[in-house]
Amino acid sequence: MENKYVEIDESTWQRAMHCAIFRNSVEPAFCVTFEVDVTEFKKYVKDNNLSFTMAMVYAVCKCANQVEAFRYHFTDGKVVLFDSIDTAFTYLNKETNLFKVVNVPMMDDLKEYCIQAKKLAEEQKEYFTGPLGNDVFQCSPMPWVRYTHISHTNSGKKDNATPLFDWGKYYEKDGRLMMPVSVQAHHSFVDGIHIGEFVNILEEYLSSF
Repeated sequence: MENKYVEIDESTWQRAMHCAIFRNSVEPAFCVTFEVDVTEFKKYVKDNNLSFTMAMVYAVCKCANQVEAFRYHFTDGKVVLFDSIDTAFTYLNKETNLFKVVNVPMMDDLKEYCIQAKKLAEEQKEYFTGPLGNDVFQCSPMPWVRYTHISHTNSGKKDNATPLFDWGKYYEKDGRLMMPVSVQAHHSFVDGIHIGEFVNILEEYLSSF
């Protein structure tokens, strides 16, 4: 069941002009890559025998939900604001080296989410269960590469405002574990200041363990 949302009255919406300008761009999305310190987070995940991948999906989506700009989408051509956004992530089938896309509802508890997400990922047989809903954050971990930049395929649909989150291989730097994280967002709704807000929230969350 799709999450609840409210339709935005664009005639009184402060961002209406910005939204319209970027919506008509050839490439309306932009991507930013940054590094985060996962030292305490990684230790907590290991100590509690959780999947680092599932835990990162939860962390990223929990923090992104706190930034209103990420919860704006286009639905039936109209601008809407969702109350909350669920998760979708890629999960590798190690027998075929092909990934499947798994949908998991957002939850309040990290451990509960990790357990449920791992169960659903392992039980799902299909690579794709159908088109993704309009109320998910898409996550694609790339733990094999310590990258400094990433790009994504473009469906050509300018109204596809689903934020995309990626992270790469973590590495040791000055005794700390650092990891690249990327976020791609639709410029109709998200500016650099919102990316900065997300980064600050994520950094604070990852260091709270």
